[in-house]
Amino acid sequence: MTTMSDSFPRRHARTQRFTLGAPRAFTVAPDGSRVAFLRSSSGTDRANALWVLDPGDGTERVAADPRALLGGTAEHLSPQERARRERSREGGAGIVGYATDEALELASFALSGRLFVAELRAGTARELPVRGPVIDPRPSPDGHHVAYVAQGALHVVGAEGEGERTLAEGESEQVSYGLAEFIAAEEMGRSRGFWWGPESDRLLVARVDDAPVSRWWISDPAHPEREPQRVAYPAAGTANADVRLFVIGLDGGRTEVMWDRARYPYLAHVHWSAAGAPLLLVQARDQRSQLFLAVDPESGATRMVHADEDPVWLELFPGVPCWSPSGQLVRIADEGGARVLAVGERPLTGAQLHVRAVLDVSDDDVLVSASAGEAAAEPEIGEVHVYRVNELGVERVSQEPGVHSAVRSGGVTVLVSAAPDRPGARVRVFRDGKGTATIASYAENPGLSPRVTLTQGGARRVPCAVLMPTDYRGDTSLPVLMDPYGGPHGPRVVAAHNALLTSQWFADQGFAVVVADGRGTPGRSPAWEKEIHHDLTVALDDQIDALQDLAKTHPLDLNRVAIRGWSFGGWLAGLAVLRRPDVFHAAIAGAPVTDWRLYDTHYTERYLGDPAAHPESYAQSSLLTDEGLSDPADPHRPLMIVHGLADDNVVVAHALRLSSALLSAGRPHEVLPLSGVTHMTPQEQVAENLLLLQVDFLKRSLGL
Repeated sequence: MTTMSDSFPRRHARTQRFTLGAPRAFTVAPDGSRVAFLRSSSGTDRANALWVLDPGDGTERVAADPRALLGGTAEHLSPQERARRERSREGGAGIVGYATDEALELASFALSGRLFVAELRAGTARELPVRGPVIDPRPSPDGHHVAYVAQGALHVVGAEGEGERTLAEGESEQVSYGLAEFIAAEEMGRSRGFWWGPESDRLLVARVDDAPVSRWWISDPAHPEREPQRVAYPAAGTANADVRLFVIGLDGGRTEVMWDRARYPYLAHVHWSAAGAPLLLVQARDQRSQLFLAVDPESGATRMVHADEDPVWLELFPGVPCWSPSGQLVRIADEGGARVLAVGERPLTGAQLHVRAVLDVSDDDVLVSASAGEAAAEPEIGEVHVYRVNELGVERVSQEPGVHSAVRSGGVTVLVSAAPDRPGARVRVFRDGKGTATIASYAENPGLSPRVTLTQGGARRVPCAVLMPTDYRGDTSLPVLMDPYGGPHGPRVVAAHNALLTSQWFADQGFAVVVADGRGTPGRSPAWEKEIHHDLTVALDDQIDALQDLAKTHPLDLNRVAIRGWSFGGWLAGLAVLRRPDVFHAAIAGAPVTDWRLYDTHYTERYLGDPAAHPESYAQSSLLTDEGLSDPADPHRPLMIVHGLADDNVVVAHALRLSSALLSAGRPHEVLPLSGVTHMTPQEQVAENLLLLQVDFLKRSLGL
């Protein structure tokens, strides 16, 4: 299938959803003198360079250019680095991540498995010749050393390239030091496996033993000459990796950190700063209890600082736990029906705010990301703002409607703002509340703007985005395309221009597109998120309620309703046509989780419990059971199943088992296998044609 090179699907794919060329990954120097960030040279360039901004006069300069450092040679990634990028959904190239010393003088990063450092003040970069392939290099706080992982072992080298040595090495091929295990990187938001101490003389290092984890095989049927990839995949109800933690000194000393790992096997978060002892957050396997532990680095003993319990589950949040500069515990907690910021034992926010993340903690306040809570005067659908919080009250930092985040240090704040009526995100730099600079974005203009109404639908006031064709005149009803994710950690109703571009493109093909964030999606209240406990199918109920309510005020043709989605959204799309063919007339299920027993432990057991203890929850939410295939007398609605054969997150067995079950039940369907494609679809031609094929399927299926 060929298309014009400037079509939206091709440009959307080529620009990685119009993210290439946009600045990201900001770090501010403690004295406010420098801001480091990543950015590629254009809206179609995947290779990020490391940049430095002077907040005073706004001048920018390149601190490290990956093409120059590699001498023009092609970039080569190790399997371990490819896996790390898949976990973080990183589709870029060049410098995709970096770490710095405390003063933001020295940065380190890996290119093609080689170790590089950049002097951010001088603007020079050089390679340190060490054994590789290098993963996750991080300078010590004083900038004198760089620690990194290679071949599953933790190494350290001097900042000038001297004195390379191994600090910890795996006792077998199943054991690694300094890397996050699959489940931490995929589900806990912990991508790291080692942490420098503030004195730069020792580190906390995770030891991961994958031996207990079941082995699965990911093959590429398009290349039968290649050996399948053997991966350790902890499916629901099966064994996780064994994770331990050690204090390891540069002098070779080694002390194990002790806690009740049998009761609290999940190492969810580690924080080590000059404000206090090393701080751990460890969780029980059922995620209903967790401990905040302070570590004695000398003995490895731990003491409990705080304990949390919840009858449903405990959520994990970015930026916490940590210590305030005065040594108080900073955390986010679900209290009194609200998600609040707590410093010490005292909540500093109430039901007006739904706190999402801690961005920075200073002597004066805590900077948080939050949306409007249940008690807010206005719902502010899809908006996320930045707030300063202290004992005197709450002050909103971001003002315009949209989605905002921030990085702050040394009196300098970098505010990243995406608005509904402006492509991309604007990045402004403030010193003591006054704007001093704007960081340029080279991202392409999409040439398309969402014609969107942000509203609520149904008795539960489900947040919704309704998108109409750009040239729609309002004189006819339109076939409907529901376009949800609809599940945990994936809000899609957001007040940001670029977030709804694909939905608008589908609208311009002749659909009224509805995006609904029902129960289970984040951003509203703890109770809203936890309504899906032991029954994910309530997410489908909310899609239907929102659709039928919106039809009262929008020109929606309820006799022609389709649904599409990816991952959880793919499962939701499959569920829609199998359970409710009276409402949905066609579906596209992309990378669907069809049998939740085949998905990972930390995610699946949080929502459905242990499959041995709660088999009914898994059956109710499965697309493969009798319930999932519904009554044979029901109409057989067109269903397209799309799946990447190289997916190591939602493996292709999900799609194949659903296809087999549908065939056994006599239900026609289509299967589109994507050779060499993972849970992401970064390949330009694949991503483009996938959109075009979906439109063709929808029009055929709805008789358009």
